[in-house]
Amino acid sequence: MSTSTTLPATTAPARTVRRRTARRSSPRPGAGVLTYGIALVVLGATLGPVVYAVLGGFRSNAQLVSDPVGLPSPWVTTNYTGVLTSPDFWRFALNSTIIALLTTIIVVVLGVMAAYPLARYRFKGREPLFLVFTLGLLFPLTVAIIPLFLMIRDLGLNNTVWGVALPQAAFALPITVVILRPFLMALPIELEEAAMLDGTSRIGFFWRILVPLSGPGLVTVGVLAFVASWNAYLLPLLVLNDPASQTLPLGVATFSTQYAQDTAGVLAFTSLAMIPALVFFLAMEKRIVNGLQGAVKG
Repeated sequence: MSTSTTLPATTAPARTVRRRTARRSSPRPGAGVLTYGIALVVLGATLGPVVYAVLGGFRSNAQLVSDPVGLPSPWVTTNYTGVLTSPDFWRFALNSTIIALLTTIIVVVLGVMAAYPLARYRFKGREPLFLVFTLGLLFPLTVAIIPLFLMIRDLGLNNTVWGVALPQAAFALPITVVILRPFLMALPIELEEAAMLDGTSRIGFFWRILVPLSGPGLVTVGVLAFVASWNAYLLPLLVLNDPASQTLPLGVATFSTQYAQDTAGVLAFTSLAMIPALVFFLAMEKRIVNGLQGAVKG
């Protein structure tokens, strides 16, 4: 007597469903090529101007005129050495560093102090108040540059680092609060409750526990504020009229006169001026990613 084994009726449809699912989930052959192609285009558009500026600093003005997109032939180092040996360059770099550090400190301290109650306290009007900071992202500096310049002049802050650092910090606070608030909200409430049971005040919890745990978020907003201040041009142009107080973006004008323009010198100056901000950004890259991930999770 022979026994026959019959498969369940649902086996064939189940296999068909699995095959269709696997077929849909498997990447198409040209998807990877298209993705890498787009990535290469974006990379070229991003690094192209930087590479052109660096290589252009090793060329003479005659080479730039005869062949604007060619390689240095021969390589000229006098542009970079001329910038590095110029006392004006180091004075501009010192002014930019002082203003960027002041802006960063103000943004980080005031930003975390403003984000803390918006993240950890519950009070009437909390969300509308946070909405005010969010709307601040839609208000660019260029819109208020004229009344801001008149206010700085009336306060006697012209040709001072505070006349640039304070407005820059004010316009950087909205994005700082928007990033830090969800990051602070993601911290466990049990930490605060345990600290309160141990006799720690809210201010003590803020400085001893919350601020150290918020390191990635603080580094993120600090780097963004530093780089934005380092590259700022419009506000320093209106406020810093004295050559002794000007910053690196304004120092490019020293290579241009009424009758001539040292294009190769400008490219060398620009290449050297962007190194500190670039190195600072790359050194803090991992912390920036961690800070943004914490903000997204919150």
